[in-house]
Amino acid sequence: MDRGFLFGDGVYEMLPVYGKTVLREDEHLARLAGSLNAVDIPNPHDESGWKSLIRDLLDRNDVSDHRSVYIEVTRGVGDRDHLYDSALLTPTVFMLCRPVKARDYSGGVGAITHADIRWDYCHIKALSLLPAVLLKQRASRAGCHEAILLRSGEVTEGASSNVFVVRDGVITTPPKSNDLLPGNTRDLIVELAHRAGMPCREEALPEQVLRDADEIWITSSTMEIAPVVKLDGRNVGTGETGPLWKRMKTLYEEFKQNSAVGNLN
Repeated sequence: MDRGFLFGDGVYEMLPVYGKTVLREDEHLARLAGSLNAVDIPNPHDESGWKSLIRDLLDRNDVSDHRSVYIEVTRGVGDRDHLYDSALLTPTVFMLCRPVKARDYSGGVGAITHADIRWDYCHIKALSLLPAVLLKQRASRAGCHEAILLRSGEVTEGASSNVFVVRDGVITTPPKSNDLLPGNTRDLIVELAHRAGMPCREEALPEQVLRDADEIWITSSTMEIAPVVKLDGRNVGTGETGPLWKRMKTLYEEFKQNSAVGNLN
């Protein structure tokens, strides 16, 4: 009778772990708190409480160098009624640690475009992922890795990723809004680009800019940064991984290494 099972009434968060380092832990927990607040579920733990649970889970599951921690919080157990009384419900917390399969994206991946068929609150990391499941399946059936979504003629994000486009040496990603999830990997790439002096903009991405791109990247906490070399069966740029992706990939790897030894905040 958990409302997460009955209604998809809950939120989740995925944290990447490298060795003993939880990458961007504070930012992930802040996004979790924001999602909980947005759907009116009381946060069952403060930041220190969450971090203690994460450390305990990692200690119990020391299985690989690259792991992920999945956190799911539902509104709790109650009668099957659309209406809820928060005073009668205790949030359910489920946590899972598992190794992340090593995948080499250096050769690039394929993607399709598709109308964004999801709801209007994509900035909330909600459990109701059926549209994303269907979109990923359609991409897979086309021999591709991801579906890049279009709404009113503009790019929003991927079914399970954020999207970056490179054109004439400038990196562009859609701005944060209700139409897309504010990805922590997305934010990190924007930060790294600015630190390195690479031109990077957060602005609307018309569909034609996507199709004329020199490079396209898709990003997530577990995938990191994958270059898209084919879109709807046509080459992106030269059809090979581009120079700016290679530079950003190097910056990202350096950030991970420095974070592990405490050299970066």
